[in-house]
Amino acid sequence: MPQEPIPEFSSSVKLKYVKLGYQYLVNHFLSLLLIPIMAIIAVELLRIGPEEILNVWRSLHIDLVYGLCSCFFVIFISTVYFMSKPRTIYLVDYSCYKPPVTCRVPFATFMEHSRLILNDKPKSVEFQMRILERSGLGEETCLPPAIHYIPPTPTMDEARSEAQMVIFTAMDDLFKKTGLMPKDIDILIVNCSLFSPTPSLSAMVINKYKLRSNIKSFNLSGMGCSAGLISVDLARDLLQVHPNSNAIIVSTEIITPNYYKGNERAMLLPNCLFRMGSAAILMSNRRSDRWRAKYKLSHLVRTHRGADDKSYYCVYEQEDKDGNIGINLSKDLMAIAGEALKANITTIGPLVLPASEQLLFLLSLIGRKIFNPKWKPYIPDFKLAFEHFCIHAGGRAVIDELQKNLQLSGEHVEASRMTLHRFGNTSSSSLWYELSYIESKGRMRRGDRVWQIAFGSGFKCNSAVWKCNRTIKTPKDGPWSDCIDRYPVFIPEVVKL
Repeated sequence: MPQEPIPEFSSSVKLKYVKLGYQYLVNHFLSLLLIPIMAIIAVELLRIGPEEILNVWRSLHIDLVYGLCSCFFVIFISTVYFMSKPRTIYLVDYSCYKPPVTCRVPFATFMEHSRLILNDKPKSVEFQMRILERSGLGEETCLPPAIHYIPPTPTMDEARSEAQMVIFTAMDDLFKKTGLMPKDIDILIVNCSLFSPTPSLSAMVINKYKLRSNIKSFNLSGMGCSAGLISVDLARDLLQVHPNSNAIIVSTEIITPNYYKGNERAMLLPNCLFRMGSAAILMSNRRSDRWRAKYKLSHLVRTHRGADDKSYYCVYEQEDKDGNIGINLSKDLMAIAGEALKANITTIGPLVLPASEQLLFLLSLIGRKIFNPKWKPYIPDFKLAFEHFCIHAGGRAVIDELQKNLQLSGEHVEASRMTLHRFGNTSSSSLWYELSYIESKGRMRRGDRVWQIAFGSGFKCNSAVWKCNRTIKTPKDGPWSDCIDRYPVFIPEVVKL
């Protein structure tokens, strides 16, 4: 019986080592250039001998006043440089809200409620079932108590009750972790896109914890799922101008008043995907926090496509023909998100990519412009720039699209998929559940770089780059504490209900 030929791996192995050699050569070009120059200088010094070197030194008549002036000038320039250098912004710690098991919504419960609420609209029920089957969500996601009633009771009191539950629980846990006292908070930023009561949610936090009267507080609404990174950007700007200060960010989305009870399919999608969640983050510019901080902020890039009408209307709050308010998700959403991501990585790429990838991208761009516009554009290998990726868990399609476009492995998007499975789409707070997943798996090491990518209505794509400040021990508490050993889990393409 003839044996099957052994696969030929030599060509792929050679190509791999050629690529590695190219990356090392380009990324360390200056170092490799300095080595022969230093060697030549050392050989020349050894050749002329110590007596000749001393003779050359004595021949240089350096005036004392001139020398002092030169030293003073160097000290002055150095002082100006270090004083004008942006302050380092640290992420000291963060906390994610873990919903109680009483709020859990298994698939069977969700579909039973849908049938009872939409008993005269069987096609809408069937549509929701098909979406849920392919959503990537698991059986342990949670909805607030008001949505568990039949019919739901989305009153103002219930919405405030949900806000107090998710925000205060996350903040209490953050205070416990960091030892921070409420009176020591300098800046407070709360972002919640769809629930904006009066007084604001930030005022609610100030009232609960009796914060100082001179606190700088901000309440961001209508900014979508990317509002968490917008809050980080605002906190960074404020910490640049207020020395020796800290800032607390609260990122959440209140589900209670936004449950859609109509029949429009594009507006039923959020009912299937969005779940309750919240995160509280402590940032600081104090040097004393350097040693205990988990991360430091390296870059933050925001891209807004709101000037384009299709981008502006692709995630749009409106009334249907029966007067029911909901969020309309356009069928062009993924294509628009792709364009926003492309614009964002064009900006962030030069800040984070190694020289080898930037050179290949430049050559590809020149080739398309000069020789053949149909050439496939070169996609930089962002895996060379980051060890971890936190992609907004907006839905299975979002994660699939980014994994494909950025050429990421299953392990790189594991945190996003497992967060979607365990907690659902928690809007702006989802990035922090993903970061907590990576830490709970014990994968975060000192010097590791994390890329957070978020999308939001408008349409916006925002990304932040964090550098791990210290090796992080596996936490014993947090949202993943009772289930991390079960993850990762296999998520089928379709879960038959």
